[in-house]
Amino acid sequence: MQGFVLTRFLQMTITLFIVSLIVFFMVRLKGDPIAVMVPPTFNEDQIAQMRAAWGFDKPVVEQYVIFLRKAVTGDFGQSIQARRPAMELVIERLGNTYILALASSIVGVTIAIPLGVISALKRNSLIDLISTALASLGTAMPSFWLGLMLIIVFSVNLRILPAFGALEPAAIIMPSLTLGVGMAARLSRLTRSAMLEVLNQDYVRTARSKGLRENIVVVRHALRNALIPIITVFGLQLGWLLGGSVVVESVFSWPGLGRLMIESINVRDITVVQAGLFWFALSFILINFTIDVLYVLIDPRIRIK
Repeated sequence: MQGFVLTRFLQMTITLFIVSLIVFFMVRLKGDPIAVMVPPTFNEDQIAQMRAAWGFDKPVVEQYVIFLRKAVTGDFGQSIQARRPAMELVIERLGNTYILALASSIVGVTIAIPLGVISALKRNSLIDLISTALASLGTAMPSFWLGLMLIIVFSVNLRILPAFGALEPAAIIMPSLTLGVGMAARLSRLTRSAMLEVLNQDYVRTARSKGLRENIVVVRHALRNALIPIITVFGLQLGWLLGGSVVVESVFSWPGLGRLMIESINVRDITVVQAGLFWFALSFILINFTIDVLYVLIDPRIRIK
C-alpha cells in the first residue's frame, strides 16, 4: 500500500511541475504580458519601468525559476487591481467553490446511483426507458441554460429562491442543482452499464442461489464490484464541477473562484489568473490521487497489479 501511494505521489509531483510550466507560459502566448497589463496611456519609459518591476526584463528561464521558487511557497505576486497577494484573494473565494462542488456532487450521486441501479434491475422496462431518456437530456443540456431556466421559474415567477449571491443558505440550491443534474446524467448511465455487467456474473447468481435477500445481493455483491468505473468517472466529474463552476458562478453571481477568474480575466489581472489556474489544477490532481487510493481500498488486487 505504501509503495502504491508513494508512486502516485511521485506522479502527482511531476504533474504539478508540468502544470507550473503551463501556468507560467500561458500568459506569454500572446507575447509580452506587460503590453496586456498596462493602460494605453502609458509611454515607453513607464512600460519599461513596469516591465522591470515585474521582472519581465529578465531571460525567460530566469523568470520561470523565480516564478517556481515563489509558487512553491504560495507566492504568485500582487493583484494588479486589488493590490493584495493574489493567492490571498484566491483562498478567500476557494471555500465557496468547494462548497458548491460538494453540494453539486451530493445532488449528482443521490440522483445517479439509485436511478442507475433501478434501471439495470428493470432493464428494458418503462422506468429504464424514462431514466435513459432523462439521462440523455441532462447530458445534452447546457448548464448555463438550465441555470437561467431555474432562475426564471423559482426566482422570477415563484419567488421562492434567491437568484444571486450567497447571503443565505437557500442561495446554494439552484447552483448545486444546475451542476448536479449534468453530473447525475453522466453517472446514472455509467452506473446502469456497470450494474448490467456485474449482475450477470457467477458470484451474483451464487449469492442469489444461497437465498440472500435481493437488497444484499444488489448492494454488497453487485454494486460494490461495479464501483471502480463509477468512482473513476465520479472523480473526473468532480474535477469537471470545479471547472464548470466558472460559468455557473457567473450566472448566479456566486462568490467563488470561478467568478473571480472571470473578473480577473476581464480586467487583465494576470497574477490572480495564474494563482486561480494553479489551484484548479491542484484540486483536480488531488481528486485523482484520492480516487487512486480508493481503488486499493475497494479492490486490494489493484495494488498487486
